[in-house]
Amino acid sequence: MEHWNVLLVSHVIAALFVLAIGPFQILRRRRDRIHRTMGYLWVAAMYYVCFSSFWIVTAGHFTWLHGLSAFTIVTVTLGLVSAIRRNIPSHLGNMIGSYIGIAVAFVFAVAVPGRAIPQLLAEDPATAAYVAGLVALSVVVVFVSLKRGGRTVASGGSKDQTLSHFLRV
Repeated sequence: MEHWNVLLVSHVIAALFVLAIGPFQILRRRRDRIHRTMGYLWVAAMYYVCFSSFWIVTAGHFTWLHGLSAFTIVTVTLGLVSAIRRNIPSHLGNMIGSYIGIAVAFVFAVAVPGRAIPQLLAEDPATAAYVAGLVALSVVVVFVSLKRGGRTVASGGSKDQTLSHFLRV
């Protein structure tokens, strides 16, 4: 069994975060500030998953998953550049393709006996469920926070005010 360490745990948590954000990004109809902000979080987590994978090796050897990571770094970057350039078809294709890639890697990581996740699921399913639940909850909290737009009720008043209102000099 692979040794559970900070790198492996953070890699798994980031991958779960990417998997959880993906449907919000793909299925949500509006492409607005929430989509952009969650998209930047998704890209950052995706880069972390891909780059961290190069330090997670079995018996000192890379696998096809490392090739998928290298390919995904390219497709995520192309998708990000496409969004900045407002080339939506290219952005959509690269990001959905990247999401499918991480979904395939997840299925492989969970389904292949001898890997760390199947062993964790067999030995301590409560911990696996707890971590997955926390990740899902974090995605919901981020989404709801963005949906609210940082609005707060000022003490003694009922007017919604944003952080930018309080920072004005």
